[in-house]
Amino acid sequence: MASKPFEYEGPPAPTRALVVHPHLRGAAGAGQTRDPGARLEEAVGLAGAIHLDVVAAEVVPITKPRPSTLLGGGAVERLGELIRAEAIEVAIIDNHLSPIQQRNLERAWSCKVIDRTGLILEIFGERARTREGQLQVELAHLSYQRSRLVRSWTHLERQRGGLGFIGGPGESQIEIDRRLIGERIVHLRKQLEEVTRTRELHRAARRRVPYPIVALVGYTNAGKSTLFNRLTRADVLSKDMLFATLDPTMRGLTLPSGRPVILSDTVGFVSDLPHELVAAFRATLEEVMEADVIVHVRDVSAVDCEAQKADVEAVLRELDVGAAVEAGLIEAHNKIDRLGGEGRARLTASLRERHRQVPVSAVTGDGMDDLVAAIDRTLAAGRVEMDVDLDAADGATFAWVHRRGEVLARSDDEAGVHLRVRLDPPDAERLRRRLGLDPAEPAPSDAVASGAWAP
Repeated sequence: MASKPFEYEGPPAPTRALVVHPHLRGAAGAGQTRDPGARLEEAVGLAGAIHLDVVAAEVVPITKPRPSTLLGGGAVERLGELIRAEAIEVAIIDNHLSPIQQRNLERAWSCKVIDRTGLILEIFGERARTREGQLQVELAHLSYQRSRLVRSWTHLERQRGGLGFIGGPGESQIEIDRRLIGERIVHLRKQLEEVTRTRELHRAARRRVPYPIVALVGYTNAGKSTLFNRLTRADVLSKDMLFATLDPTMRGLTLPSGRPVILSDTVGFVSDLPHELVAAFRATLEEVMEADVIVHVRDVSAVDCEAQKADVEAVLRELDVGAAVEAGLIEAHNKIDRLGGEGRARLTASLRERHRQVPVSAVTGDGMDDLVAAIDRTLAAGRVEMDVDLDAADGATFAWVHRRGEVLARSDDEAGVHLRVRLDPPDAERLRRRLGLDPAEPAPSDAVASGAWAP
């Protein structure tokens, strides 16, 4: 009998999903600043980021969270009917679920249930490209999964006898799984320690040729990667999608003063960012901690722009850069091209006297010169001005000063070359030591240096 010819049926249909944002009201919701509609839209976007087909989404008000299911009994029953009618395969609860709540909802709805933390971990797991990113995601996922082993699955309650080397006498499946996860976590942490050491070697190399680091931070989908590409002419993936890029990227950028800097594009932040992720990605986020200037890219077209700002600053404080937050970051108010003429004019007017807050559009390029100038001014504010007198034959020192700093003024006479320069404090100290000056005092006008300069 002739076999039936193979017919390509196309890619499998995407998984059908339900997204629910539980909106806590009354005393239970005290301290919430996010608009529930915006939070639901964000959760739908997170689901779309891993190609789920969201067939239904809604905000479910909650006055008093139920320990067993979080949602009220009526809501659980109504949503269960919707899940069965729409053949939904996964339900996403845009909140933290305890293992008990997750298990009970799965039993009530007969479908897979994941909470906000699990959803973000799924996205990170799909997007991580570098070996480091994959290690960090696996560590975060296992740390999260270990907490799910408490009465999550019935098979974990089985007992198994020990053979002396595989499990102990009467060791339960849950204990075996917890031990295996713990061993894997220890192994991953050792590997990430190697990554951290490698990153520190890279930072040490950069310190020897100390180009300032300018880190772009911001809420996910605020436009950081588009802005990064616009400033550096790079080709980092930039899409209208939450967490489009995860692995940090660095490129060189020359400021209007001629000063070279390194621009760093970092992972986007999100409200309720899982602590497992903050801990796992600490090696990557240390690039923010090492930055000389932090540029907070904000989406001014977002309904809850101010709440997003608070979420980003909360994560920065968790990364021990609270001092930079308090001192004031450079804020790039991005996506002004999405504002109407009146809204754009109002924003521009309100920021006119705020030199560290710049309206920009990474898509059209509007405001890029103003943003780069703000970065330049911020770096210059931390520099030291000093007068230097050099021997006319000391070309090495003269060239070094030009490479490392800004020459503000110059005059030449028979005694040599007289410069007014601006340098970073470490470079200013190096120059003073080379000239034999007191490090605590500015260079006197009669200081003359000669001889070769060893950078």
